[in-house]
This record gives sequence, C-alpha cells and structure tokens, in this order.
Amino acid sequence: MVLPPPPCRHPPGIFARRSVLLGTAAWCVSAVACSGGAKTSSAAATSSPVTGSRTPSAAAPATMSPSASGSPGSGLPRAVPWRPGAGEIEPAAKLAAVELVEALGTWPAGQGGEQAAADRAAALGIPASSASRLAAQAGALMPTADAAVVRVIDAQYGGILSDTASVLVVCDQPTLTGTTVGPGGTTVDVRLSRGSAGWRVTALHPAAPGPAKPLEPPAREVLAQSRIELPPASAADIRSGAVHDSVLRAMLQLAGAYRLSVSVVRSGHPLDVFGTDRPSDHPLGRAFDVWRIDGHPVVDPATSRSLITAFMRAAAAAGSYNVGGPVQVTGGATANQFFSDNTHHDHVHVGFTL
Repeated sequence: MVLPPPPCRHPPGIFARRSVLLGTAAWCVSAVACSGGAKTSSAAATSSPVTGSRTPSAAAPATMSPSASGSPGSGLPRAVPWRPGAGEIEPAAKLAAVELVEALGTWPAGQGGEQAAADRAAALGIPASSASRLAAQAGALMPTADAAVVRVIDAQYGGILSDTASVLVVCDQPTLTGTTVGPGGTTVDVRLSRGSAGWRVTALHPAAPGPAKPLEPPAREVLAQSRIELPPASAADIRSGAVHDSVLRAMLQLAGAYRLSVSVVRSGHPLDVFGTDRPSDHPLGRAFDVWRIDGHPVVDPATSRSLITAFMRAAAAAGSYNVGGPVQVTGGATANQFFSDNTHHDHVHVGFTL
C-alpha cells in the first residue's frame, strides 16, 4: 500500500537544513542510560510505559491528541497519540520527539500558523523562545491548511548515543482546507540531547523530497506494489526520481517474499552516519529502512528473530552491501556486509553502493 504523499549527491534542501541552528529547548523527559550509535546532520504504540501499537491504521478512529484541544476539523480523523512499544532501548527519547511533532502538526480550525504552533509547543513545557525556534523549523510539518492531524506511523532511530539522539518521526498528516480533506505527511528528523533532567529536543529537520518527475518503470512498479508500504515522504522520494534503481529493484525483489513496511528512503534521514562525518547512503538515494516485516515490527521482542535474520539475508542477496538490524547475522560476501547496533534495534537498514 502506498500512502499518499504531500502534493546528485545532496538532494534539494539539505544544505539549508545543515544551517539550522541547533537550539536547546528545555523540554525534558526522564530516561535511562544507553550507549551505542549509528546514523547524524539531517537530509532533507498504546499504553504506558512500553505496551502499545506502533502505528494507527489510515482510517482508525481514536481520541484527540493531547497537543490540541477540541475537534481538529469536520471530516478529519481524530489523532492517535503514539506511545513506545515493548523492546525500545530509549522510549523516553522517542516519546519526547513524537510529542513535539504531534503538537506542532495537529491543530483545529483557526489555530494554524507558526505562533499558534509555538504556543502548542510551549504548552508541553518548552520555554517560549525555544518553542518559537522549533516552530520555525517545522517546515513541511505545518502545511497551509485550516486544520491538520498528525498520525505517527513509526518513530525510529536515526542515531542514538549516550547523550544525543536522532529520532525519525514518520507521519501521515491529512489536512482540511475549507470543506476539502487532503492527503499529506512528512518525516521529521528530531534531534535531542540528554542532561540531568532527561531528554530535550534541540532541533527539527523535516523531509524535503523535491518535486515529482517522470518515472522509469522500476519506480512506477514500486509505487504500484501493494506489498511495499511507503509513508508519504518515502513515496515522494521515489516520485522525485532521486532514488537509485538498485534500491527500487531490491524492494521489488524482497516484496516477492515479504510485505515491507518502509520507514525512510532518502529525505528526512541524517546526512551523515550519526556521530561521524561519513555520508549516509540515504540522502544519496542509495538506501531504505524497513520497520515492519510481514506485519511484525522489528523492535517488538515478540517478532521472530529468524524472520528478521531471513529478511536481512534476503536483502543481502538482493544486492545490498550493508545490511543492519537488531540481529548480528554471520557470514556475508564481505566481513562487514551485516552489522547490528543500538540504532538498528528498531529497523533493518538496506544500503547500496550504486
């Protein structure tokens, strides 16, 4: 299923996002220590504490997000607040990131605009100056509309270290303009730091997929393949023509044996491998991440490790030189073809050289 999207070396908007000032918002959530890491810089689940759904369905009715009051607008679905599920390494970091994205991107009629978004962020406990700065960075998360609802599809790590993190918040965002409900959504690379009080959001880097272009057959086939679930930003990445055929062919090959729920392809992912100055394959259009296989979230401890391992091996057989996930797979064409770390405990990374 392809979710509807809104409307090289470095894709459009990347350098602009590099220049975004990393402010310090005093919005904190308690957390426990962790270590490990992998992907930085940005390219442009249900009851507490750790039990719940990873994503609402596209038509699921639910309660209004606590980030906005009242109904978001006639014809719009009500928001489904995301909660971390079982198996998360740092659930507090993800929750801090998601709550801000939900607050900025969900509003009822008459409460759109940057200042209203800053007020919603401040209602979470963020100081006014920091709330204003973060609202100004929201970009695609605040489309022109009378009302909007963010429903988080997934929140995965772009990188996690002991005191800094990147959480990629993958969103569906239907909007209301007049009496017309339109599709939308984006992916936001949310940067956080941890101090004595817990995790705080420091910056937002929304995806910037670029305009749609005429597509070659592999891209059209991926967009039409019901066994490949693409969130809005990832579908827009493919429509932009900036995703390499190696990625598209691998998706199609894997879809022959699995149902893939993709989280990130190109935009909305850190520019560099987190904590390093090495370019990530994602912004170059040479990688994709999968957060759910055959309906089973990778992060869920109940998901079969053999399913994940088999999928990782199948990704390598489809041509990936660099397959990461929560399981350290043995063998491989090269010593480093498979890897595992804390960043990849919640998804499978599939990268390509060309």
